[in-house]
Order: sequence, then C-alpha cells, then structure tokens
Amino acid sequence: MKKKLATWLVCTAMAVSLTACGGSGKTADSAASSAVSEAASSGSEAESAAVSESEEAESAAASESEEAESAAASESEEAESAAVSESEETESAAASESEEAESAAASESEEAESAAASESEEAGSAAASEGTEAAAGTASERAAANEIVIGIAQDLDSTLDPHYAVAAGTREVMFNVFEGLVKPTPEGDLIPAVASDYTISDDGLTYTFTLRDGILFHSGEPVKTSDVVWSIERNADTSEGEPLIPAFASIEEITSDDTTVTIKLSEPNNEFLSYMTVAVLPESYDKQDTDPVGTGPFRFVSRVAQDSIVLERFEDYWGEPAHMDRVTYKVNEKMEGLIMGLQSGALDLVSHMSSTDTAQLDPAEFNIEEGTMNLVQALYLNNSVEPFDNELVRQALCYAIDRQGILDMAFDGYGSLIGSAMYPAFGKYFDESLTEYYTYDPEKAMELLAEAGYPNGFEMTITVPSNYQPHVNTGEVIAEQLSAVGITATLEPVEWATWLSDVYAGGKYQSTVIGLTANDMTARALLERFNSAAADNFIYYKNDDYDKLYKEAITTYDDEAQTAIYKDMEKNLTEHAASVFIQDMADMVAVRKGLSGLQFYPLYVLDVSTLQWDS
Repeated sequence: MKKKLATWLVCTAMAVSLTACGGSGKTADSAASSAVSEAASSGSEAESAAVSESEEAESAAASESEEAESAAASESEEAESAAVSESEETESAAASESEEAESAAASESEEAESAAASESEEAGSAAASEGTEAAAGTASERAAANEIVIGIAQDLDSTLDPHYAVAAGTREVMFNVFEGLVKPTPEGDLIPAVASDYTISDDGLTYTFTLRDGILFHSGEPVKTSDVVWSIERNADTSEGEPLIPAFASIEEITSDDTTVTIKLSEPNNEFLSYMTVAVLPESYDKQDTDPVGTGPFRFVSRVAQDSIVLERFEDYWGEPAHMDRVTYKVNEKMEGLIMGLQSGALDLVSHMSSTDTAQLDPAEFNIEEGTMNLVQALYLNNSVEPFDNELVRQALCYAIDRQGILDMAFDGYGSLIGSAMYPAFGKYFDESLTEYYTYDPEKAMELLAEAGYPNGFEMTITVPSNYQPHVNTGEVIAEQLSAVGITATLEPVEWATWLSDVYAGGKYQSTVIGLTANDMTARALLERFNSAAADNFIYYKNDDYDKLYKEAITTYDDEAQTAIYKDMEKNLTEHAASVFIQDMADMVAVRKGLSGLQFYPLYVLDVSTLQWDS
C-alpha cells in the first residue's frame, strides 16, 4: 500500500497548502515522491522548450478556421505550423527549420501533437498564453451557460485518490467531489454527510453511524456499509507501518449491518469524529487515481495535467444541489498569468492573491473578498543539518527576523502573526501569547550566534517553490533581514515537483519557506508531525519532552486538559525554536461581479457548490 502524508501541504496559491499547500501535506515518505513524479512544466515552459534557438524559426497562432490554418502554413516552407485557438480548446506549438526541431516540437507533449494534427477535445483542453485563455467563452456566455472558470496556481497531485493525495491544492479542489461520514461547515462544525446521523457512547469508545438512505456514488452505484468499512480500514491498515491516518491506530473493531457501521476504540479520543471526514469510496472501484468517484455535490469529468480540471454538478446528490452546472479549473503557475486571465475575461475567480495582485484589477469588474488561508507560514529549518542542529542558532534566527516587517514589505500589512505551529482559526488551541515570545532584536541574535560559535555569521540556503510568489517574496525579505546579523542567505527557487521530492520527501535542504495546514479541524493534525516518530516530520525535530506531551495529548479524553497539553506542545516548539513561525497569510479572492456565494472555511478548501451567477 502507498504511504500518504497525513496532513496536507500548502503552498498557497499565490502562494499552499499549505492548504498546503500544498500544500497543507506533511511527510517525508515515498508518497510525496510518487505524487509528484509525473509533474509537468507549465504551459509557458512547454512553449519555450518547443521553440528552436534559430532566429528564423517562426511560430504561428491561428484559430480553428481555414484562414488561420492557411496563415500558419505559409509562414515558412520549412517551419512547422502550430494551430492555436484562442477559445477554451487552445494549444500552442512551435517548430524550427530543422528536422530535429520539428521532432522536438511534435514530442513536447501528447496534447501538443494532437492539437497540431486535429481539433480533438483533448488537444483543445491545453491552454495557450500560459494557460490564461477562457475555457468557455466570455463571462456573460459562461453565466448564461451556468458555468464558471477558476484559476489555480498549482496542478493537482498525479493521483487523485483522496486517501493518497499529498498537496493541499488537491484537497481544495476535490473537497467538492468527496465526502466522509461527516463533513465540515464554514462555522467549523461537523454535520452528517454519508451518514444521516451518529451516536457516541458515554465512555467515548463506541461510535455508531447510520448510513444515509438512498445515497449514491457518482457512478450511480448505491453506497453500502461495506464501502464505509473498507474506506476506514484502508486508512487504518498497519501492514506497512503507521496507518495512513495515525489516529486510526486506536480503532479496535469495525462491525456493520445493512444500515449501520459501528467503530470501537481501544481508548477514548475526543477528536475522533473529526477524522470521520475521511472520504468514503466504492470498494470495488480501481480507478480513483485518474477517474475519481465520490459522493459530493460535483462529479469529476476530466483532467489535463498542468492545464485543467473539469467538474460537473452531480444531479443525484443527496443534499442541497450545487448551483453551477460546470466548473473548470485552469492551471497557471504564474500569478501574472492568473491576473491576465481575470483581466481578459478568461477567469471568473482566483484565490490566494495578495493586495498587490488585486490592486491590478478593475473594481468595477471584481469584488475582492478577504479571509485567511488557514495555514502556518514559516521559515522551516532542517534540524538535522548544520547549523540548524544547534538550538542557539535557531533561536538567533527568531530574533533576527522581523515578522511584522515581512507582512509590511511583502503583504502590505495583511496577515495574522503567529508564534508557533497553530493558526488563529483553531480558536481555543491558539496561544496568542506565543506571538510575542521572540521580539525583533538583531543584537540579541548576534549574541546568540557568537555563543553558538558563529560570531561572523554563516551562509545558508532558503529553498522556495518558484510557483508561489508570496513564499518567494517572504524569502527575499528574510534574506535581507538576516544580512544585518552577518548571515548570508541565498534563495534557491525550485519547481513544485522538485520541492516535494527533494525538500519535503528527501530532506535535501537547509531551510524553506512554505505554508502548512491541517486536513481536519483538530490540533493534532497540525502538531503531530513534530513528534520524533512521525513519518511526516520533515524538519526532523527531536525533543523528548515534546514526544511525551504528544503521547499525553492523544490519550487524554478530557477536553480542557487536552487543550492545555496541546498549548504546552506549541510552547515547546516556540521555546526550542523548531522553526521561525511567521503568519497565517491573508487570503484575497478576486470574484467577478455578478458571481456570489463565496464562503470561507477554517480549512484550506474552496466550496464551489454555493457559488452562483446572480439572476
């Protein structure tokens, strides 16, 4: 069985995961590598790779009409022509004057070949102009067709199976396709979903769920209790070590009849219900990786890697039906491309923007909704490598970095400062006092560096995912601030796939700027990754006291006592400077005028079922 990162990773889509986001994902294990091994370059990179260096080579863009094809063909006797449509079904290709260049252009991708040869639907799904072209005509035409096009900065995982997907960006989209026995609300509550109701025994050891009558998978097959049992057992399986969901290790027994599923725990867990948001999947279906099937308000239609994902309303949904008939997500890893898509009318909504981004939009055409990304952005430090295996050095960085200065310089003052691995939306678990534990004090930082044996500072590398400009911007400000205490920090921008495989899974880094989020509304989801035995402890934090606190927390059923332990865990991370915790980033969402219904959740998700065009 594949291993999954237990928490979602967010490289926020300006920007997560974290949600994480990649996004919010969290573990250094083989799933991260497999999840990104097939990641492709962006549309713009593919275009430039296909073009030869010859100054005489020409690329021709044309519509699917005969005149455009003729113009493309006559550009040069030796230059290959590439048909490019400026509608949803667009593709760009280029050719050189040499046979080798023709071959390179033809093999750039299957979509490029198909687009040059025919007007097939699959070829038309790849975007031109760095993926910003509209998928369904003008905004008014989409409104008339009851469709919407959303721009996203990160492609989804190579697997769409929700039990194995890594990135928070995948969860953000597929939230609309999958459901568990219960599901979250914008208010942070849990309500029945695949289950119509549930009961919890007085001793907190037995959970009984009643299957919702008549509920269907997107395939049209009825959901059976055996599907529920299989989905939970799949995530509780320990045949390859730790279960996909560590909290499921306490499951002692699962029984079922035709209408109910009963789960018995070996010990009470007052957070257990939150884990019942795990997606219920059909047991007998084996194509979840590429053609996923769930029970949510939207069904999966198609996906073109590095280009688009299409969902359609599920007409047999058990609950309140979605308003939109069709939702298309267009991938563009450059924020400039997403902004151009909004300005040109190709896109209707883009999340995870900064105030600088939204300032480029016409207020007569867009509303700007403001929330938070529900993530922990930090300068994450690899505690297993020099010099960050020295606690004094990590503490020095905490004093040397002006977090408010980062917000002011890179985010126009927007964002919520944090002091540990918890963000404000988690309410009772968030310890605001830790926000001021380290004040900006360069002199104190230099004293600690001298005490640690680095009186003249040192050189370090900050690895950042290049497709998330806010993290890049944060890294740049940090590098400038560290220079004041003698530390020379060099930014190393890498592609998202490389970040996941080398940094997140491989531990081949010194420091990185990223955002991490949770895949459910529990403090454990944010904090368990830092215990030394966690497979997703990608900063390699090791602290005996923290490990003891973690074990206490997950075996404490009293809510007040458990909350106090979680806060002690947060304090431990802060005191020992596990990393430099910065902020929960502001989430600016550009929404085209005439579109309403956007709701913010305390998780890194975008619920498109409530979006609708005003009549």
